[in-house]
Amino acid sequence: MEEEARQLERQWALRRERARYEAERARRQYDAEEPENRLVARSLERGWEEKLRAAETIEQDYERWRSDEPLVLSAADRDGLLALGENLPGIWHAPSTTAAKRKSILRLIICEVVLDQKRLQGQVWIKILWQTGATSEHSVQRRVHTYGDYFNIDRLRTRVTELNAAGKIDKEIASALNAAGFIAAQNCAFKGDNVWLLRRRWGIPTVKINGTSPNPF
Repeated sequence: MEEEARQLERQWALRRERARYEAERARRQYDAEEPENRLVARSLERGWEEKLRAAETIEQDYERWRSDEPLVLSAADRDGLLALGENLPGIWHAPSTTAAKRKSILRLIICEVVLDQKRLQGQVWIKILWQTGATSEHSVQRRVHTYGDYFNIDRLRTRVTELNAAGKIDKEIASALNAAGFIAAQNCAFKGDNVWLLRRRWGIPTVKINGTSPNPF
């Protein structure tokens, strides 16, 4: 806010300086004209008066702007903003914080965001450049169409193998995977048929129920 105010102040200063210069130049032109040339003198005098009125109007507009737009934050405003900055999570999740306000918060604290979907398999790599100049890196699991692009596929296969070996049927394996935070391809929860298809792909034998029945899903 203070930087924006400084930029506006500079713009106003240039406008005021230009208006005063134009009025002064019109005065010099009027003063330089011979009194005998009354027609030209009257024309120059009218021009001078117009420039003076224009300069006066700009000064009045400038004073109105100063009264309407605070140029600096008060000590109380600054302390309040600093206190808010220490509690951004609380502000973000507050019921009174609308989506529009959250967007404004992001614009105030983030300078740039870089995304890369190819750096990490099955993930989106995110680099955030904060307004302070600091940077942070993050990764989130992205939605994939095939398990060939799945994030941490080896861990998923190991867990399915372990649960299957423990005598769990596919539906139970799916529930355990969901409880552990695994997400199926297409960004959905695991179901029994998902597990069955994975076991077929990986050649994991079906657990027998009562010694003869196939593993239902």
